[in-house]
Amino acid sequence: MALQQSSKSIEPSRQYSTFYVADLFFGIDVLNVQEVLRYQEMTRVPLAPDVIEGLINLRGQIVTAVDLRRRLKVKPRDTGHTPMNIVVRSEEGAVSLLVDEISDVLEVNPASYEPPPQNLPPEQRELIEGLYKLDGRLLLILNTERVLQIQTSGN
Repeated sequence: MALQQSSKSIEPSRQYSTFYVADLFFGIDVLNVQEVLRYQEMTRVPLAPDVIEGLINLRGQIVTAVDLRRRLKVKPRDTGHTPMNIVVRSEEGAVSLLVDEISDVLEVNPASYEPPPQNLPPEQRELIEGLYKLDGRLLLILNTERVLQIQTSGN
């Protein structure tokens, strides 16, 4: 019986697609990422919540683009700096998250996982599942389902 308990406590490492939004370093489980793209031309959507940047045509599929800077309530992107697209799978289909910079796929040790810190602003804390302590930085794990729960009444 002791053997079964010890084998259960050994969790496999997890892989995350990582990216930057402002000076924050984020990760999304690689299994939720459909693809990563350079900036795509967008069609604005009248009366859409301000976090919706627009719609992109992804090989004939219409995909909503969500600006993560606006969703996380951080300062706007500098003019002239075009965002990148991380297309994620959601219950409603593919959605593009606009980020500042794409980084690597990282494999992390589950033992270094911690819940989100209390000192994060509430609008960011609600979107973060937890974090991993890496050498010299924190990897914030984004909850994509919560990110996509956008209030239509003016958010």
